Amino acid sequence: MLQKLKKVLKPIIFPFLAIFLSLFVSVFFVMWAKGYSITQYFTAVSDLMGTIWKGSFGTKRNMMNTIAEMSPLIFAGVANAVAFRTGLFNIGVAGQFAMGMISAGIIGTIPGLNPVVHVILICLGGILAGTIWGGIPGFLRARFGTSEVINTIMLNYISMFLANYIILKTSFGVPGKARTPIIEKSAQLTRFMPSAPANISIFIAIAVAIFIFWLLWKTTVGYEIRAVGINPHAAEYGGISVAKNAILAMVISGAIAGLGGALHVAGVNHMVQDFMAVPNYGFDGIAVALLAKNNPIGCIASAVLFAALNTSARALQLNGIPKEIVFLIQAIIIIFVATDYIMKYFEEKKKKGAIING
Repeated sequence: MLQKLKKVLKPIIFPFLAIFLSLFVSVFFVMWAKGYSITQYFTAVSDLMGTIWKGSFGTKRNMMNTIAEMSPLIFAGVANAVAFRTGLFNIGVAGQFAMGMISAGIIGTIPGLNPVVHVILICLGGILAGTIWGGIPGFLRARFGTSEVINTIMLNYISMFLANYIILKTSFGVPGKARTPIIEKSAQLTRFMPSAPANISIFIAIAVAIFIFWLLWKTTVGYEIRAVGINPHAAEYGGISVAKNAILAMVISGAIAGLGGALHVAGVNHMVQDFMAVPNYGFDGIAVALLAKNNPIGCIASAVLFAALNTSARALQLNGIPKEIVFLIQAIIIIFVATDYIMKYFEEKKKKGAIING
């Protein structure tokens, strides 16, 4: 019983420790910003935590803003988690998210469609766009052995310039406004409040996270993906195709990111503006996945934390706390989580050395 409890608690101890330590360190910066003395440490703790809570969940509108922020973070986190589970680094989630957005911006302007049909078409368009954008680096990795990191970074820029070309240089953009037209009412997702961006895409995001968890841990496909991520050489020896699963993982990852981008347009933006940079959600999704230890269900809880931090930035600033404290907390969390991965790497290396020497 004790062994089972230890097995369950071990994966979640380090993320909680990372969050605790990030807040512990961040409080000192709050003290510096507000001129607190060292004896007022707990006052600063209360100030920081209270402001984050009020800024993200303190009012109905703030809660709706946090929920709206959660949805794309869940999609991006799960997309990254799938790639990480296969031992791949899909730095291109941002570009795949952008391609999902532009596909929704185009499909959403088709007039005269039934709302159910229209939303389904938007979802399928986002999935297809993300699948293609994720499949390209997956194929190049499997066929030619090229780094998916370099390929996905380059595809991020290509996606941004392609989207901007469509918006600025084709009939899909509104002349002089650097954006696509507002999508049809039939393509817009139902919102929880008329004046707030939170919408039913949060339920789709949670459903996708649960489905991917089931896929990874309860199916043969998921077993092969995880086996390749743990040890590609052993997986190949056992008859599992590393190349096939590399492509499959990148395709699934891209499809999830593309769906997230499409639903972000359908639920929140209702149009696509020209990109100065690829959406930050793709990179935030890396942090979400790392904190969740690449567990799709864990990505839901992780997304809640990062969404709360993002939406509370303005409240922090109004309370005399620099909004950059949000990025500081996120950075410290990532550093501590990364430390766990480094420790595991050296532990595995030590074990292999002991086996060889033994």
